[in-house]
Amino acid sequence: MSQKTELATFAGGCFWCMQGPFDATEGVISTRVGYTGGTKENPTYEDVSSGRTGHAEAIEIEFDPERVSYEELLEIFWRNIDPTTKNQQFSDKGTQYRTAIFYHNEKQKELAEKSKMELEKSGMFDKPIVTEIVPASRFYSAEEYHQEFYQKNPQHYQAYKTGSGRSAFIERMWKQKFGRK
Repeated sequence: MSQKTELATFAGGCFWCMQGPFDATEGVISTRVGYTGGTKENPTYEDVSSGRTGHAEAIEIEFDPERVSYEELLEIFWRNIDPTTKNQQFSDKGTQYRTAIFYHNEKQKELAEKSKMELEKSGMFDKPIVTEIVPASRFYSAEEYHQEFYQKNPQHYQAYKTGSGRSAFIERMWKQKFGRK
């Protein structure tokens, strides 16, 4: 493992659905779900779900850049969201479910902007890509029961992921199944 790790932070709607794909990625050291991008200090899930804090449900990823690149993390991010819906992901509505890339340095900003532009040019989506690219701000960990929810409550998680429309969208748009991630 390299001596230097980096952080990546993404908001992709329900944070339960974002953790598994990153946890399964070689070179990802750790992940935690939580809240960022808003103004309220030390928000709770109830605070954020009210939609009045400005925070988004998000995931913070510690990774080894010698084993997984930021570009690879961006690809995983894009493949797990609908980047064309503003302030919504699937059945979840509100600013707390917006999609965003929270960059930690100028290199991440450049790579995020490049990947967004490439996705727009691909013609894959018939609507504009509305995912925000904004500076990272303080990240607040979500309550423990939200961490690794997909492992702690696999039946509830799978029912949510399927019922929300996320699974069908991912399968339809990317022409492959991601299993339970």
